[in-house]
Amino acid sequence: MKGKLLIFSAPSGSGKTTIVRSLLKNLNKLEFSISACSRGKRECEVHGHDYYFLSPDEFKAKIDGNEFVEWEEVYPGSYYGTLKSELERIWAKGNHVVFDVDVKGGVNLKKQFGNRALSVFIMPPSINELQQRLEKRNTETPESLTKRIGRATEEMTYAKQFDKIIVNDKLNEAITEAKRVVEEFIK
Repeated sequence: MKGKLLIFSAPSGSGKTTIVRSLLKNLNKLEFSISACSRGKRECEVHGHDYYFLSPDEFKAKIDGNEFVEWEEVYPGSYYGTLKSELERIWAKGNHVVFDVDVKGGVNLKKQFGNRALSVFIMPPSINELQQRLEKRNTETPESLTKRIGRATEEMTYAKQFDKIIVNDKLNEAITEAKRVVEEFIK
């Protein structure tokens, strides 16, 4: 029996990555899916650990060869996706695949894998709270903050298409709930 898929999606600033990291650290048999991308590798990044770095031509050749489970052209010439070989690599070890993806990717993966996948939407308690969290990061300009909040508002309309919605009001409670939901699903 092949492993299962755990799909986590959320607007930026909802705490999704923190929750996913906690699950990976505290639950056995979970492994993070490493995405492929067509952008250049940053100095601190490692091929096969942070991403599989492909040239745009290599990425397009893999698209043509039907080697992706899902992929998206995020910006013109900038591709991100999940290689089928990545799922096979994780399942061959007897592990379950964990995705930390945007909402559209999450919905598409769930459609593809049906009951073999659990899709979880991490919801901020409110748009105001989300804005405050993003402001505390000190990484946004007023323009980029406005853009992110607009995108978050749109992304939240996808929540009902996910199997579970976890409101991250208190991080420890959200982590506990995510752990419970995942353990129940992989049994």
